[in-house]
Amino acid sequence: MTEGLLRTPLHALHLELGGRMVPFAGYDMPVQYAAGVMAEHLHTRTAGSLFDVSHMGQVRVRPRSGVMADAALALERLVPADIVALRPGRQRYALLMREDGGISDDLMIANMGTWFLLVVNAACKEADFALVKAGISDVCEVEFLSDRALIAAQGPAAVAAMAELAPATADMRFMDVIETEVAGVPCIVSRSGYTGEDGFEIGMPAPQAEKVARALLACTDMAAAGLGARDSLRLEAGLCLYGSDIDTTTSPVEGALEWSIQKSRRPGGARAGGYPGADIVAKQLAEGATRRRVGLKGEGRAPIRGGAPLFSDAEGTRQVGHVTSGAFGPSVPGPVSMGYVEAASSAIGTPLFAGVRGRFLPVHVVALPFVAPTFRR
Repeated sequence: MTEGLLRTPLHALHLELGGRMVPFAGYDMPVQYAAGVMAEHLHTRTAGSLFDVSHMGQVRVRPRSGVMADAALALERLVPADIVALRPGRQRYALLMREDGGISDDLMIANMGTWFLLVVNAACKEADFALVKAGISDVCEVEFLSDRALIAAQGPAAVAAMAELAPATADMRFMDVIETEVAGVPCIVSRSGYTGEDGFEIGMPAPQAEKVARALLACTDMAAAGLGARDSLRLEAGLCLYGSDIDTTTSPVEGALEWSIQKSRRPGGARAGGYPGADIVAKQLAEGATRRRVGLKGEGRAPIRGGAPLFSDAEGTRQVGHVTSGAFGPSVPGPVSMGYVEAASSAIGTPLFAGVRGRFLPVHVVALPFVAPTFRR
């Protein structure tokens, strides 16, 4: 079943630790370890977990002129985020846009001082690299960093572990990025993650990934966690999964991601528009969209999975949307979902009904996130 799948630099370590391996985005990845998804999820919240995210894509963007403002302006051709104002040592969430207002991918952009680091989703990385290169290679050198690994250390014990192994990380704030050594290995470290917990994402040369991972796992209360816990953690944090909660058919406004479009890039701003789909997004910012991504909370313990239709009535006569992600939230505890509904049904508290195997289960619209983040601001 693993024939033809790619392997991350930590593959042998996953097998050693008893990881249950599954295909994911073309890679053989651990979905869980012996403790199970729920235990790994809760351990991340109360202690600390290590996640292998080396399947993600890493791209270096360097201005040909040597002037970072040139590269920032070039990147703003592709994304609606304010990259010009992104200071050295900081990173920002952004969206690669399409002419029809849809989203090609979401990504992180970090200002490394003389170049930008882009971290993109695994399933989209080849297409993203081609898109970025085609869009800005007149101004920038665009290089895919195929020799890098990426791991995430998340949770309170992970913060303590990083302070021990890389003292320079102790004073970092949420979305700070630095170059420092972790367990003696030169790394790029950002104080960020995909769990809602305080923590770090750590990039390093692929051959030294196992050394860093083992050093972190040797620290007090640290344990390995797989894709299952990563998914339930990000869902509780109200974070989008590309391909499920956002994709080429969803706009930033529909996806409730307006916060990622800074004032300078909005209509009337200093550098408004200039990216694919800008006119469509500007219209939706002014008038609203016809549908909206919302949080949904059900009753009982049965999770309502992605794909379930949402209705305005218990008889299922009028569909108003659908679920895009759903699972049991161990920290809630209870079933939590996200999905898209008509704008008229998106207000907090709106009662809806999810179609599940011929039944119509009551849910109601709730504010996101389901679990408050612990990022260090």
